[in-house]
Amino acid sequence: MDKKPFHIVSPLLESLSLSRAGGTRVYMKLENVQPAGSFKIRGIGHLCQEVWDEANRRALELAEAEGWVSIHPFDHPLVWQGHASLVQELKDSLDTKPDAIVLAVGGGGLLAGVVAGLRQVGWQDVPIIAAETWGAHSFHAALAAGRLVTLPDITSVAKCLGAKTVAARALECAQECQVISQVVEDTEAVRAVEQFLDDERMLVQPACGAALALLYTGRLQRLQHERRLQPPLGSVVVVVCGGASIQVAQLRALKNQLGLE
Repeated sequence: MDKKPFHIVSPLLESLSLSRAGGTRVYMKLENVQPAGSFKIRGIGHLCQEVWDEANRRALELAEAEGWVSIHPFDHPLVWQGHASLVQELKDSLDTKPDAIVLAVGGGGLLAGVVAGLRQVGWQDVPIIAAETWGAHSFHAALAAGRLVTLPDITSVAKCLGAKTVAARALECAQECQVISQVVEDTEAVRAVEQFLDDERMLVQPACGAALALLYTGRLQRLQHERRLQPPLGSVVVVVCGGASIQVAQLRALKNQLGLE
């Protein structure tokens, strides 16, 4: 019997402000409105539901012993498969495939899931633009080195990107598909958060701001000029990954910390 997923089919909306900034039609995949406030419920929910009987039995054992069980937040095939559902929703909503997908990379679970989803719907040729902030750039560092790299510390304010070592699968994805790594400054990510709040009336965390900054700072156009993206772009999807861990007071504090006030 099919079980109802824990995540919802999130809205896909065209953004006029991001379209102006990016120079192309930009669609927002609003994962920030998921029940848990993030795309992560797709993967974690899928992992729990495929193995529900085993998980339930083990949970009862642990409850009796007053212990805990840990599910890895990004480095598990079932987590990736759960995230892949996002791409199927894009396929169901869009008339034609996008010319690029913009997303943020922390541990690499969302990237791995999107790559899996692109394969499943036959969109393997859609390039992915992977955004990080300096100080949380474990994926970028791994690409440059050609192997997994462990950052000495997470110094970025985008703590949701705070994986010192990206999942090995993320590095494999970059070898299988066109993945363009881009790193932005913390100030760019936080400015993008504030601009997005003004433009779309939604408050997101700096991890999401890293992806939005690629549009607001003209990186999309620069990648086309450099021929790393094939112009012209007909449409782009940006994954608005979440906003569960930020409030207006925290945004003010981040701006003050970075000297943006």
